[in-house]
Amino acid sequence: MLELAGIIILGIFAQWVAWKFKIPAILPLILIGLFVGPISTLISEDGTQWIQPIWNTEKGFFPGESLFYFVSLAIGIILFEGGLTLKLGEVKKVGGVIGKLISLGSIITFFGAGAAAHYAFGLSWKISFLFAGLVIVTGPTVITPILRNIPLKKDVSAVLKWEGILIDPIGALVAVLVFGFITVNIPPEGYVEEIAATSDGHSSGGAYTKHALLEFGKIIVIGFAFGLAGGFAMYQAVKRKVIPHYLLNVASLSMVLLIFVLSDLFAHESGLLAVVVMGMYLGNTDLPNLKELLYFKESLSVLLISILFILLAANISIEDLMLIYNWKTAILFAVVIFIVRPVGVFLSTFGSDLKINEKLFISWVGPRGIVAAGIASLFGTKLVELGVPGAEYITPLVFGLVLVTVLLNATTARLVASLLGVFLKKSEGVMIVGGSRVSRLIASYLQKNDRHVVLVDSNRANVQKAKELGLDAINANIYSDDLTDNIELSDVGYLLAMTGNDEINRQAMNRFGKQFGENGTFRLMTSEELLKKKDFNQDEVFSNSHDYIRFTEVARDYPSIQEIEVNDDVKFLKVLEIIKDNPEAIPLFIKDSNGNLKLIDTLSEIDVEQGSMIAYLGKPIDFEDVVAATQGENLPADPA
Repeated sequence: MLELAGIIILGIFAQWVAWKFKIPAILPLILIGLFVGPISTLISEDGTQWIQPIWNTEKGFFPGESLFYFVSLAIGIILFEGGLTLKLGEVKKVGGVIGKLISLGSIITFFGAGAAAHYAFGLSWKISFLFAGLVIVTGPTVITPILRNIPLKKDVSAVLKWEGILIDPIGALVAVLVFGFITVNIPPEGYVEEIAATSDGHSSGGAYTKHALLEFGKIIVIGFAFGLAGGFAMYQAVKRKVIPHYLLNVASLSMVLLIFVLSDLFAHESGLLAVVVMGMYLGNTDLPNLKELLYFKESLSVLLISILFILLAANISIEDLMLIYNWKTAILFAVVIFIVRPVGVFLSTFGSDLKINEKLFISWVGPRGIVAAGIASLFGTKLVELGVPGAEYITPLVFGLVLVTVLLNATTARLVASLLGVFLKKSEGVMIVGGSRVSRLIASYLQKNDRHVVLVDSNRANVQKAKELGLDAINANIYSDDLTDNIELSDVGYLLAMTGNDEINRQAMNRFGKQFGENGTFRLMTSEELLKKKDFNQDEVFSNSHDYIRFTEVARDYPSIQEIEVNDDVKFLKVLEIIKDNPEAIPLFIKDSNGNLKLIDTLSEIDVEQGSMIAYLGKPIDFEDVVAATQGENLPADPA
């Protein structure tokens, strides 16, 4: 009981440490697992491990092969979640560099790492390519913590983010297929003797090769068939409301396990492929509860990963670690990190707009992740039990590469970014909380003036309308962690809270002000503040003369943003007075000749230069009023 509780407590503690120090969770998980496992034998009184994953005569958790049944099911659930995040529409949208990285880059890694493993350790080509398939993946769980606090240009952070998300299920798929190919090519017991007994051993060997290829094809067909069938059945059950809402999450978990087991019964080792395909199918449907399903699977995955990786790391023996304690390992890791990864990145980004320094940084950041380590432990152990030569190297080599790449990138990414000059010098991006018509109008204007703008709204309809206008929009709740984990928002330095709910506006400012509003955080004033003209900090309001209701009314009647040229301070003040006195116009920004924008109501000093413009929302002002505004003493005392 103590050991079981200890694993859960240590696992969640490792997750907290990862969150606190902004490092990938896999790092403390594996280190804790190694410490309570093989390393503990060096310091325990009786020379036994503190945590023994497999039951022996005295203690342990799982008897016989039960550990690997648990690992198989847990990896299946984790891969299903990964499949849910792989959206074909987003693959097409990001296209270009990212598309090449997950296709051409994966092929280069597969063959490059495979050749390196073969020649460095003398492993068979099959085992070498299994290792290569496992180390294709990076993963968002290792990329995001490393980059979260490094202010990068949007293009660079987007490439790394999407590569991690999209390559996870692809790498898993490759590894599953290679593993399937290896297992169907293992001759059954007595087959060698049968070949020796025949007069034509070559003929019998050829027959077996044909059989192996048929079995491999069977794995692919069965895996895809059960995955698609399971995804379709789950989709129909949810859409037709066959499953009540309170059972949705546990029912989906049951379906994942059912598809995994059934597929594996029909074709051994096809279960992992089936759940990846099932997740990909559901992730590309219009399932209304998809986000809720993802949240549940994420929470479950955190718990499973916390338990799983402590157990897997603890199951590695000192003998396994000594296998890779040599110069061959250093050569293999150096080739994968310093040759294969850069070659893949540079060939995949050839002809793109990325600069050399940006390509070098992307080449440097390639930590291997949870999927690689989890599947490696499962496959490596199974192949060792089947007696495949060289299989004992798979688990320690992959775990070693995971530790080395995560440690290397976590400790040096910021320094390398500084040396290569890929830091974002100033965060000029704008986040607008609230996707109403007013927000969309302002966002469109800012985007036309070369600002990166992101709209955030929990209303799907508002998000869809924003996307139709070509705006970046995120369907998210400000009370969730969706935004804090989004590394594509690293260039955001201004926060505008523009919903009709003052509580939400203040919550957005309080929660995200430091992260996304380093250059300024602003909100819409309330109707009460507008009437009282006091009890609010004017430095934090977007407009000190209009609340949400007045913004909405003006945007409804005149949905456009106008510009008027003002070449000096006098003209600026007089034109501004006209705009403020017009109930159908709201002053917003002053834009200088270089395109720099400032909120008018936050200006403490006026310094208008030649070519400056006032941008305002609302009805176009009569040109005669503007002319009058430039005539000094002829301007009416109270312009209409």
